[in-house]
Amino acid sequence: MVEQAVKERVLGQIKAGPMVNLCSSLLRIPSFKTEEQKVARYLANFFRRRGYEVDLQEVEPGRYQTIATLKGSGGGKSLMLNGHLDIDPLAMGWKRDPWTPSLEGDRLYGAGANNMKGGVTAIITAAEAIRKSGASMKGDLVVACVVGELQGGIGTLHALNTGYITDGAYVAEPTGEGDNIMTVHVGWVELAISTIGLSQHVSRAHKAIDAIEMMIKAIPAIKQVKFTYTPRPDLPDMPRVIVGTIIGGRGRDHDMRGPNFTCDYCTIIADVRTVPGQTAQTVKEDIDRVLKGLKVEDSTFDYEIISPVPPHYKVQTVYMNPLDVPKDEPVVKNLENSYREVTGKALDRIGAIVTQSYAGNDSCHIWERGIPVCLHGPQNDRDVKGEPDTFVVVSSMVQVAKTYAVAALNWCNQPG
Repeated sequence: MVEQAVKERVLGQIKAGPMVNLCSSLLRIPSFKTEEQKVARYLANFFRRRGYEVDLQEVEPGRYQTIATLKGSGGGKSLMLNGHLDIDPLAMGWKRDPWTPSLEGDRLYGAGANNMKGGVTAIITAAEAIRKSGASMKGDLVVACVVGELQGGIGTLHALNTGYITDGAYVAEPTGEGDNIMTVHVGWVELAISTIGLSQHVSRAHKAIDAIEMMIKAIPAIKQVKFTYTPRPDLPDMPRVIVGTIIGGRGRDHDMRGPNFTCDYCTIIADVRTVPGQTAQTVKEDIDRVLKGLKVEDSTFDYEIISPVPPHYKVQTVYMNPLDVPKDEPVVKNLENSYREVTGKALDRIGAIVTQSYAGNDSCHIWERGIPVCLHGPQNDRDVKGEPDTFVVVSSMVQVAKTYAVAALNWCNQPG
């Protein structure tokens, strides 16, 4: 049992101003997937200066992530606080400079504030509060600032494969409006689906088989695919498929230097969100069934499905399976009780959180490795419907940091 005075001393270290400063420093560093090296090195230096054991891991050649460990005295349970450094691509229409953090009331704006540098700031701050307060912990606290979550979790898988197996874990992904613990999320499968044609010069276009025209037929059919699955009432709008990218040209490299020729290779990336029971294989089979139907109707229709998607597309390269962690797992109860200690109230919800549970995340890999895990992250959003400026709510970020600090004290001081 950790004394209340110790917890109060730890919580006293967590303040909005320093958190805004840290998050702003992270927001100023662009870190799209495959381009996280600069922010990873920044954090490695940050942790080294403060006495953590730092592992700057090379996940791929020239691509690094930062794992920092606050060592315990021994004999206690270990805990991982996990957050990803890669951020989503930027949409058009930003009103603000995405690389200049902007504090407006209780909102901190910047590219990646929502997904998920606000959460990364919260887990770092929780660990720092424990370190600066001098509070003792028996178990190790691992702060995993990983890459490639937006590619299916390659960074977290690398950390797990290199020995970072803890007794419990929390992932600071955003968990929606209100204060929630998420224990359920969908699976995530992406597929490169290509139509294959016969390219001809414009003078012989009547003899061509146009891959773009074939794709125009394929996309509506893919969007209407009837998946094989058992419905989940807590994931009411799933499974779901969207077509998010398309490219066409000549050859498998989609050479676009010859628009005077018809296209012979057109590719879409289809993103599918799945419910428990579905697999990458059943998704591929369901889509293949639909496309075979088009081939029956038109003998010139030809296609191929590649999944996992080739790395040069810079999308998902690792499947994420659905997550369904029991609500009575001790790691979940520990976080629930710690939240109540910090806020004096009950959580709004534990389980599936619509719509946040409609995204896959690194927790599935952690759970599959036998580590009890759940998610709890700060509130965030976009500025106005239809506009892409993203923000994290500062007061929520502070509260999440406090909850994680108390949760770490409670967990890491239990016998291992």
